[in-house]
Amino acid sequence: MKTKAISILGCTGSIGVQTLDLVRHYPDAYNVIGLAAGKNITLLKKQLLEFKPKIVSISHVNDAKELTLFCKENSLMITIEHGEKGLETICKNPVDLLVMAIVGTAGIKPTYIAIQNKIPIALACKEVLVSAGDLIIALAKKNNVPLIPVDSEHAATQQCLATQNTIAPIIKTITLTASGGPFWTLPHSEFKDITKEKALKHPTWSMGNKISIDSSTMVNKGLEIIEAHHLFNISYDKLKVSIHRQSIVHAIVEFIDGNILAHLSPTDMRFPIQYALDYPYKKQTKFKGLDINKLSALTFEEPDNTRFPLLNIAIEAGKQKGSYPAVFNAANEAIVTLFLQDKLTFLQIHTFIEDILAKFNHFIPKTIEDIIDIDTQIKHDILQTT
Repeated sequence: MKTKAISILGCTGSIGVQTLDLVRHYPDAYNVIGLAAGKNITLLKKQLLEFKPKIVSISHVNDAKELTLFCKENSLMITIEHGEKGLETICKNPVDLLVMAIVGTAGIKPTYIAIQNKIPIALACKEVLVSAGDLIIALAKKNNVPLIPVDSEHAATQQCLATQNTIAPIIKTITLTASGGPFWTLPHSEFKDITKEKALKHPTWSMGNKISIDSSTMVNKGLEIIEAHHLFNISYDKLKVSIHRQSIVHAIVEFIDGNILAHLSPTDMRFPIQYALDYPYKKQTKFKGLDINKLSALTFEEPDNTRFPLLNIAIEAGKQKGSYPAVFNAANEAIVTLFLQDKLTFLQIHTFIEDILAKFNHFIPKTIEDIIDIDTQIKHDILQTT
């Protein structure tokens, strides 16, 4: 297998760091061409010294100036960009794979630009398809650009489906598993006392702040259902959620003949990331796999839509299509920001989102710019008036 040229947007976040760890473990397999980060310039400098990319982008111009000086002092021949232009430069630079690991809807436009330039995408940012799935999928099909899932549940689903000769006509259901987050067993009467510190303590996964809060409200699983609908062209009535506290089984596919395939792997994001990096091939892992003889009982439960109403609210927004999923996603991002700033309570998260979703003057977005305008408007209205 030839060395694969890759770029990573969101290189200092959880997925980006773990992707670079894979590069570190397989130095002959991957060549890092482009890196993009937000604000963590300290970590980015270390990455530049180690991986020596050709193009780097960071959010703010002052950080870009500091990086330019840093590269000069360390004899690094790296082009430094910043802001949206920097992301666009990386997305237009030909590589074998672009890892889209930017948090939230900031990944929509870069993903669209990369697909326009026929660059394969390893998609770790579910919000891209949640908000703009119809437009992104249409362009990917038109340009014959693969979208390879990085989320553990979608990577698991794709591997189950890859065992079959045909896809949609033989599928009865696809079940995405959910850990249930940190509050699955907490009595609802105690939800009023939930703090951000408690919500950030995920029981099985190590994740960033935003996705940890989304897991605690079960929004994350709703977003993943919308993403699965787009990735696999599967109707919502065939998509299910099951609470699986052990986070060992990541997806279950039931076929019309009654046979069921389940995907198992450790709670280590490097496994689905490696799947995406090497797709459609596989190579020997260097990480500890599962010993099924040491597994405890694997349990599965129905979701609790009374205590976690945002799961169904998210899925219903996806079913409504048009501007609904983009509004839901933007509202959730902004409300989570306010929760992390201690400006509202855990129980207010779903009531605020419901209210915003109900009051918005919905329409059918025709362009990516329409989606971005919705996202900008919703977030501005929430963050500026709260």
